[in-house]
Amino acid sequence: MSRIDARLADLGITLPAAPAPAANYVPFVRTGNMLWISGQISNGADGLIKGKLGADMDVAAGAAAARACGLSIIAQAKAACGGDLDKVARIVKLVGFVNSTADFVDQPKVINGASDLMVEVFGDAGRHARSAVSAVSLPLGVAVEIEAVIELVAS
Repeated sequence: MSRIDARLADLGITLPAAPAPAANYVPFVRTGNMLWISGQISNGADGLIKGKLGADMDVAAGAAAARACGLSIIAQAKAACGGDLDKVARIVKLVGFVNSTADFVDQPKVINGASDLMVEVFGDAGRHARSAVSAVSLPLGVAVEIEAVIELVAS
């Protein structure tokens, strides 16, 4: 068992299956030691996590949706690394999109759900640069979508 798999087990986290792309794109691209993960939408055990922050969803629910995106990001990274998350050297950047009303201003608090997860799982290597922006709408009405840039151990 890899060090990161052991950490996930200690945290009681079970990763979802890496989601398949919904259109004509790939879920991730590796170039050199860099891994670019396509936007992962908020999806949980009961299906898509839909809602609009500032209207029908509060910050805590939004952060939970962002955490679900983070789990999918880690699942995609695991698939890209042939199942070995110890090949992740660093989470470089997350870009988070929050489905929110025009007057909602707590996008960073929502995306903290994913940021906190990365630090829980990867420790200091999970600390990353980040953007958290509002979107008037997201695919399928989901609450959050997050993409990631990850550095891998040189191979």
